[in-house]
Amino acid sequence: MRLGVFARTFPGSDPGAVFDAVLAAGFAGVQYNMACSGLPPMPDAIEAGVAMAVGAAARARGLRVFAVSGTWNMIHPDPAVRAEGQRRLEVLAARAALIGTDLVTLCTGTRDPADPWRHHPDNARPEAWADLAAEMARAVETAARHDILLGIEPELGNVVNSAAAARRLLDEIGSDRLGIVLDPANLFDIATRDTQRRLVSQAVDLLADRILLVHAKDRAPDGTPCAAGTGVIDFDHVLGTLHRAGFDGPVVAHGQTAAESPAVAAFLGGRLAALRP
Repeated sequence: MRLGVFARTFPGSDPGAVFDAVLAAGFAGVQYNMACSGLPPMPDAIEAGVAMAVGAAARARGLRVFAVSGTWNMIHPDPAVRAEGQRRLEVLAARAALIGTDLVTLCTGTRDPADPWRHHPDNARPEAWADLAAEMARAVETAARHDILLGIEPELGNVVNSAAAARRLLDEIGSDRLGIVLDPANLFDIATRDTQRRLVSQAVDLLADRILLVHAKDRAPDGTPCAAGTGVIDFDHVLGTLHRAGFDGPVVAHGQTAAESPAVAAFLGGRLAALRP
């Protein structure tokens, strides 16, 4: 497994400066966000030179761009908002190769009109699932046109709110363009250690064949997200379970500040090193 970090953890709108901070903190790669190039996360347009500058800056430092963030609310109650998200996905997908990645991460969304990660009771309605399936089918067509992969993340506030729901969507869409971003901290808010382990093990059992990338943040005892290694998540169990399942992809830290990042890199790096023969 290779250790990365959300590029947006570090301030700045120049990819070279951001990547210098990534490297200094001890990470080998990033999940990029176009905000680190001075653009909105889902830009209306991306000039070829802007995308090429990201890839060149990463290569110059020996860093990998594991993914680029492409999140919008895929089941927003306003179809026009969903359509605009699809158009912007096309923009991002068309530049992914120049950025240096073949993976765009998505948010499956919520009926909440203001926050794409906030739970809404209508998420459980059949109409919400039908809208998601239709939107994802369109997104997969975009991915095929540009030869990229898409990663969805089970999150409690979204319509795909569990590993079982993620498996259902994978099976219904039936495309190898669609995979999973697994964040164990998004499988629960507050849970005992035994419950955490059970949820993680179940998620890996259900999704191991399609996990493209793992997110690594932690949760405080009250459920608040925090830096990996400072909360209650059993990362030895998480990483060991993934390792035994054959996962050998990127582990991307987030949920920490720039100042906390070197400690997070040391914590996660140490646990990953312990898994190597």
